[in-house]
Amino acid sequence: MSSVKQLPKEERPYERCMEYGPEVLSDVELLSVILRTGTREQNVKELSEKILNSTAEGNLLSLMHLEKEQLQEIKGIGMVKASQLLCIAELAKRISMIRSEKQLRFSMPESIANYYMERFRHLEQEHLYALFLDSKCSLIKEKHLTTGTVNQSLLSNREIFVEALKCNAVFFVLIHNHPSGDCTPSRADIESTRSLVEAGELMGIRLLDHIILGDQKYSSLKELKLLD
Repeated sequence: MSSVKQLPKEERPYERCMEYGPEVLSDVELLSVILRTGTREQNVKELSEKILNSTAEGNLLSLMHLEKEQLQEIKGIGMVKASQLLCIAELAKRISMIRSEKQLRFSMPESIANYYMERFRHLEQEHLYALFLDSKCSLIKEKHLTTGTVNQSLLSNREIFVEALKCNAVFFVLIHNHPSGDCTPSRADIESTRSLVEAGELMGIRLLDHIILGDQKYSSLKELKLLD
C-alpha cells in the first residue's frame, strides 16, 4: 500500500498547507488536500497527479470540462471523489460570478460578459439565454432557450417574444457561447439577431444586445454596430 504518510513531513500536502499556507502548494498538492485519501495502490498525491494528467491540458482548469462519468473512469475515483471534484468546479464558477455581480449592469456589454463568462466558457455545446429586463434595465427573468450542436444553436423568435410578453419585459439581451473559444459573430448570429431587432420593433420589446462569449473574451453586436 502506498501511503502519503510514508513521505517526509515536509512533502506531505496537508502539513505543508498548515505550515506555509495554501498558496505554496502545487496543483497536485491542492487536489491532495481536498481529496484527503488515495487508494490501496496509490497515495493521494499519486491519485491527484493521475487526475490532472488524464485531461488534455493537464491542469486544474481542465477539470472544469470533466463530467461525472469521465471522472469515474479514472481508476481510484468513485462517486464520492467525483462529487468532490465537481463541487470544486462549481465553487470556482460561483465565486467568479459573485465577484462580478457587484459590477453587473445590463446596459453594459462588458459587465454582462464578465458576469456570465465563467458559467459559459467551459461548455462544449452552444447554449443560448435571453435576459428579460424592465424599463430600468433591471433583470426580470433569465431564460435558457436552446442547447445547440458544437457550432450551432437554433433560435426561435416566437419563443423569445412569448417569454418576453409573459414577464412584461421592455428590453431583452441575448447571450450565448462559442465552444471553440472564438467569439467572432457568425453570419447566422448576425442575421438572426437583425431579425429579432426588426421583430422587437414591431412588438415594442427592444433587443439591447447580443453577446457572444468565447474563452475569456466576448463580442457585443451592439459594440460592433451590427444591430442596425
